[in-house]
Amino acid sequence: MGKVLTIKDLRVHFKDTAADRFAVDGLNLSIEEGEILGLVGESGSGKTVTAMSVSGLLPREKAEFSGSISLDGREIFSCTDREMLEILGDKLGVVFQEPMTSMDPVMPIGPQVEECLKNHSRLSRGERRLRALEALGQADLPDPERIYRQYPHELSGGMLQRVMIAAAIVSRPRLLLADEPTTALDVSVQAEILALLKKLNREQGMAILLISHDLNVVRRLCSRVCVMQRGKLVEDRPVEEIFRQPRHPYTRQLIAAIPGRDRRLV
Repeated sequence: MGKVLTIKDLRVHFKDTAADRFAVDGLNLSIEEGEILGLVGESGSGKTVTAMSVSGLLPREKAEFSGSISLDGREIFSCTDREMLEILGDKLGVVFQEPMTSMDPVMPIGPQVEECLKNHSRLSRGERRLRALEALGQADLPDPERIYRQYPHELSGGMLQRVMIAAAIVSRPRLLLADEPTTALDVSVQAEILALLKKLNREQGMAILLISHDLNVVRRLCSRVCVMQRGKLVEDRPVEEIFRQPRHPYTRQLIAAIPGRDRRLV
């Protein structure tokens, strides 16, 4: 197996901050084909900045970058904005935590799922529709034909998150980046979304980078976990080893902060 994502000595500093501290400070990590990696840490640890750097969604005029991010062998920092859009439509799919704010409320679901195919493929209109329906089905949405015609306000939060996953996988990317994909959902729906991500990984061999502050979520889904604190990577090990014998004091604090009932459930 080869590496889908390789990050070497990544440093990110926001230009409009007086502080000298880097938002991401010397990060090194990689993801293998078919692997599910969790990136965890509290708010401000640098995990979301890392995700935005990988996806090219962090405005370059607002931050200074150094180091290297290679996605499927392609160096991200040397890409133009247009090339990054091509990568987002082909190699990388992204799922955010607030699906309603990520969708156009006046556009039906179907065209929104098809959007990256329209921009980055030569498929006909009919072929795009079939691919969108297939992706909606793969996201375990009931009656994809009906969902295709509906608008975002007609769907629940859990169904909208499934639509976002469908839009992210419709182009069959090598890597799915999921940034807090279950945070806004109740516990039962959260479990369904995690099961869906695991199924997509198993059936399609799609690597997943899961960004989360919730170690319960990470333990249910991931095989390996990277822990970030104040922009630095402090631990990178198989998830069960992390829970059984955490090495870094910060990791021990995160595990100790899990409510006792939830710890027994994971």
